[in-house]
Amino acid sequence: MKRQVKKESTKLRTALKVLLILATSVLICATTYGIYLTKKAEYAANEAFEADDRENSSKRDEKVKPIEDNVSILFIGVDDSESRGQGADNSRSDALILATLNNKTKTVKTLSIPRDSYVHIPYKGFKDKINHAHAYGGTPATIDTIEELLDIPVDYYVRMNFNAFIDVVNALGGIEIDVPYSFVELDEFENPVIKLEKGLQKLDGSQALALARTRKYDSDIERGKRQQEILKAIAIQAAKPSSILKYDDVIDAVADNMKTNMTFKEMKSFLSYLSSGMPRIDSLALEGADDWSTGVYYFKLNDESLENTKHTLQNHLDLSKTVNMGNELDAETASKDKSTIVTSNSSR
Repeated sequence: MKRQVKKESTKLRTALKVLLILATSVLICATTYGIYLTKKAEYAANEAFEADDRENSSKRDEKVKPIEDNVSILFIGVDDSESRGQGADNSRSDALILATLNNKTKTVKTLSIPRDSYVHIPYKGFKDKINHAHAYGGTPATIDTIEELLDIPVDYYVRMNFNAFIDVVNALGGIEIDVPYSFVELDEFENPVIKLEKGLQKLDGSQALALARTRKYDSDIERGKRQQEILKAIAIQAAKPSSILKYDDVIDAVADNMKTNMTFKEMKSFLSYLSSGMPRIDSLALEGADDWSTGVYYFKLNDESLENTKHTLQNHLDLSKTVNMGNELDAETASKDKSTIVTSNSSR
């Protein structure tokens, strides 16, 4: 009996040793992989970094710190395809999405700006389509135009071409998204081979790009909404545990096709927004109407919608000039809510 107990005890110790060795091995491998990814990401970030001529936005008194301040990031998608005469020197922006991040609430608001919006371009001193700003003066001209349009600072930018978009989606194994309608669209090589059916489905990089770019079946506004939904889908897919082993390929995807004024240290600061899972992301849209009055198509922004969007973004960034306005609105809303409650109680 004693021999049997001793034998079972020996087996248990052996099993525990094996489990301990396996756990240690997994921990070492995970740590090594984490260090490897960090170093690789740092190298890619350094390669993507380009010095910004501005120390900080002209609408800021000093440079922001993402770890403690509310900030804004402008995502610029450029079509630098030589087949459409869109070389690096004269590429127009094909997608403009502004994100504001509130460090206190850990929330994000995104705004897609219609590419044909008829706005004043400070770099040229006249009005034109907003996507022409990049062709006129690159990223600086685009930033100046958006800062004037929305009256908020653009602290950071991320400029990516279509190759990066396609490669990131493919590296993640595709994204799941609800396609609003069936359509046929050109691929990145200008071939009409992308055919998608309506409904929830998994898309590869080329298919996701076609969905992001098409506007034959709806409008610039709906196109912007789709782009925001696609960005959300990418973020959700990237946050899944199953995607961790794919980060190596994701880093490779953006390394040669992205430019930004964010340092690697600043990029790491945004990880705090994932401390409690995916942050709440609210999508905003600018209203407007098609305008053919000049013989050329423009999208004329609705003044009231533009002003409301300005205030929403300014309040989300807690900019000093709108704090009082926001407090007054909150107080007015609270007063209305209170009177409603009183009335409701008195009627019982």
